Amino acid sequence: MTKLHPLTLSSHLLREEEDGAKVVSVNNLNNPYKDQPHFDRRFKLSLNKLYAWNLVDYERVVMLDVDNLFLRKADELFQCGQFCAVFINPCIFHTGLFVLQPSAGVFKDMLYQLEVGKANPDGADQGFIGGYFPDLLDQPLFHPPANGTKLDGKYRLPLGYQMDASYYYLRLRWNIPCGPNSVITFPGAPWLKPWYWWSWPVLPLGISWHEQRRNTLGYSAEMPFALIQTVFYLAMIAMTRLARPNFSKLCYRRTDKNTSLIQTALKLVAIWSILAAYTVPFFLIPHTIHPLLGWSLYCLGSFSLLSITINAFLLPTLTILVPWFAIIGVLFVMAFPWYRDGVVRALAVFGYAFCCAPLVWTSLVKVTTSLQVSLEREGFLPRLGEQSPSQGFNKLY
Repeated sequence: MTKLHPLTLSSHLLREEEDGAKVVSVNNLNNPYKDQPHFDRRFKLSLNKLYAWNLVDYERVVMLDVDNLFLRKADELFQCGQFCAVFINPCIFHTGLFVLQPSAGVFKDMLYQLEVGKANPDGADQGFIGGYFPDLLDQPLFHPPANGTKLDGKYRLPLGYQMDASYYYLRLRWNIPCGPNSVITFPGAPWLKPWYWWSWPVLPLGISWHEQRRNTLGYSAEMPFALIQTVFYLAMIAMTRLARPNFSKLCYRRTDKNTSLIQTALKLVAIWSILAAYTVPFFLIPHTIHPLLGWSLYCLGSFSLLSITINAFLLPTLTILVPWFAIIGVLFVMAFPWYRDGVVRALAVFGYAFCCAPLVWTSLVKVTTSLQVSLEREGFLPRLGEQSPSQGFNKLY
């Protein structure tokens, strides 16, 4: 059985006895490339990967990035040689997964190369390790021996051990002829990593990644915030159904100039309230929560904020909620698991967007019209000193 040996995880994130993990605490390596042009600050500590060569208690180490998704066991990787990696790029191997034989001598030499300023094009582990093993492209392809013996030397791993997720989405039933389909990685945009709840259903495999997290680390850190937000949103919905729309009871001295200014101001407030209802919940949800729970919280939060705007400005409920229903439809269309291939999936998404666009535009026009009608009602903006409109006018619908 393989065991995980993370280098920089905090000990409170892993239950060592339950998960079978051994946490190794290390001091962060100084990155001498952090001040070079075009350096990405998120890779400042990525050189800590070099500590893997110092794990001399082990014969082989499989180094993994956290955005890897295993489709099946890949224990045969421990049979590979002194260094093995996958070429996702035709000329540059990827350091999201690689096999190494720990060596105190190699580790010391790597530290020395850091001190003397060995050339590193990206300033991260990718550029440094790629430069340290420049001849890997000329090495033979790894084929695990049937008798379980460990190989010596350097090898290229088949592409199936580090499949770019984009290939998966181009053809959902993908197959790599040169090796087993074992590991999928997400090397694309950092804001679409699988641990972010919003990356699903753009990347449907994120659900599988979260299922593995649910079975290991769980979501104990995020759940209190999710429960608090759920209670808060439900309370907001209940209050808007029971309270009267106080925003619609503005009083002022009636002059044409004042009427125009106040109506314009209220229009802006209403429009910004609608936009806020669709954006504010996005930033309040814990970023690493399970996607299904994250999107549920987003829809609940948007609905609760929209209900305030609907009642405050006496707007038609169904018209306001058209974009809300459209978002829910997008989730179902993009996450549909039985597309024949990625082209059909893309056509379905574009087709849905084409059909929804007129409905959303029509709803926006109707909202603007309804808002104008509400503002021009005598009961909505009574004269200063006049009797307020009957209570029946302000009932919630």
